[in-house]
Amino acid sequence: MDLIKIVSNVQKISEAISSVIRVDVTVVDSNYNRIAGTGRYRDCIGEKVNEKSAFGFALAQGESFIIEDPRKHFTCLKCENVDNCMEFAEVCCPIHVGDDTVGVIGLIAFEEEQKNAIINNQANLMNFLNRMADLISSKLLEQENTEQIKLLASELEVVLDSVDRGIIAADHMGKILHYNTKAIELFRLQGSEILSTNIKNLIGTLDFNCLIEKDMNLRNKEFTYSGSNHHFRGIFDAKPISIGDKSFGIVCTFSNISDLLKTVNKITTGTIVTSFESIIGSSNCLEQVKVEAEKASKSTSTVLIQGESGTGKELFARAIHFHSDRDKRPFIPINCAAIPEQLLESELFGYEDGAFTGARRGGKAGKFELANKGTIFLDEIGDMPIHLQTKLLRVLQEYVIEKIGGKESIPIDVRIIAATNKDLEKKVLEGEFRQDLFYRLNVIPLNIPPLRHRKDDIVILVDYLLDKCNSKLGKNISKIDDASLETFMDYEWPGNVRELENTIEYAVNMCGSSVIKCIDLPNRLKVAENTLMSSENVGIVPIKELEKKEIEKALEHFGHSKQAITKAAEALELSRATLYRKLKEYGIKQSQNEN
Repeated sequence: MDLIKIVSNVQKISEAISSVIRVDVTVVDSNYNRIAGTGRYRDCIGEKVNEKSAFGFALAQGESFIIEDPRKHFTCLKCENVDNCMEFAEVCCPIHVGDDTVGVIGLIAFEEEQKNAIINNQANLMNFLNRMADLISSKLLEQENTEQIKLLASELEVVLDSVDRGIIAADHMGKILHYNTKAIELFRLQGSEILSTNIKNLIGTLDFNCLIEKDMNLRNKEFTYSGSNHHFRGIFDAKPISIGDKSFGIVCTFSNISDLLKTVNKITTGTIVTSFESIIGSSNCLEQVKVEAEKASKSTSTVLIQGESGTGKELFARAIHFHSDRDKRPFIPINCAAIPEQLLESELFGYEDGAFTGARRGGKAGKFELANKGTIFLDEIGDMPIHLQTKLLRVLQEYVIEKIGGKESIPIDVRIIAATNKDLEKKVLEGEFRQDLFYRLNVIPLNIPPLRHRKDDIVILVDYLLDKCNSKLGKNISKIDDASLETFMDYEWPGNVRELENTIEYAVNMCGSSVIKCIDLPNRLKVAENTLMSSENVGIVPIKELEKKEIEKALEHFGHSKQAITKAAEALELSRATLYRKLKEYGIKQSQNEN
């Protein structure tokens, strides 16, 4: 502690002492600096005093004393100015703060009358000086406490301003008393504006009254703020300021829902970036789909990806998203078949606080809300229940969602990419899928070819997956032998690329050398190979081959015009759309001369 902090007070107290005792007063701090003085010492303020002087002795001993005979007193014998001393008497009274001596009050008599004033009233004089020393000590403590409070307030202000939530404190009437920088940013109000705003205008009268009157805490309470030129949806927490049973006000913390969703999206989806180049394969049918998908990425229209399980539908969906102008926004996937029907609605659209038994306190944001400004990928859309298809149709038509238990529509900006391994046209005819929703989803259709229709890609995929599994499992398998590769080429791959990857991983685990052989392959491939050989021996033709031949036969009979396609479809008992899809699937070319 340093007396220099209260030098003005010390000077005033010195002048008060001098006016009462009529003796010159000076005060020296613990660093031997003269910080106050009266009479002939007034012009000496700021000078250093000798450490071997009476002041130095008083600072070292921490005790009061009176020197009645200067130049002969033992404290004066070491003083360097003893021979030139003009003093008649001297009093030293230390200033204590706790166990520390922070300074000394000195009275110096330069006349016989002043000396008598000191010596003749020693008891009362020392009592008075000790009280003055205590007064200086209390002033210094007060200053230190004030500085500590200011420092603490400054630290708290820095802490509050570093919090990424708006913080507002209000009294029991709702008058706003304190706020942080984030609150100004959130509500877009100036400091003077926010102080003149009642917190009831932000959180609502009902919530405020509950907080004050019932001493309630609130968490994750949703609200909508509508200012003169700014509005947003947010959530807030609130806690009463209470002493005993009495509430004096509340402290609220505010967040913008869109900011919270951005944070969630950065954590959950920010690092999974997919490009079309990362989709392995160079067969004509796959390259054609890539071209179509890349064109689709430049649009905002809904995409419906159809293909068997394991063909890479989500991979294409991600690539479309990350090649679009939404690539910096969230990509939110959800598998409609993996979530129980009774939970799917809340996962997609979210719910409000208390919407149903077991609902999370404060409610929950749904996947559509999380995907705002980005893309939502609805995998296995064919398994979505009919009642949710109706709700999804409204999203596609009006671009709004409604939470379970919610009373207001929430506007959203989300691109939808759906995928299925089911025949949606058939499900429409069977009444299991809404026709209007199918048309809304099928704006840009993409059909991912199965692996058995692009067997040229198997060699490329095997090399890629072998490297991947070597890295994952810490192995060093160099290749797959020709016999095993031939088995791969003959196999139908009902699980497509996913099944191929699992097969390679199994073989890498089982392989005891640097080359994968037939003995290292899963039993299902060996059984399939034996079955194929047996079927070839008895002349059995696969169903797909028969279907392809019958389609070609129908086209040869009816022709390739639009009317002929209709007749061919009727003869084959297929819809026109299904026939066109199978023409593409089997690579059957139509004549360019007929229309």
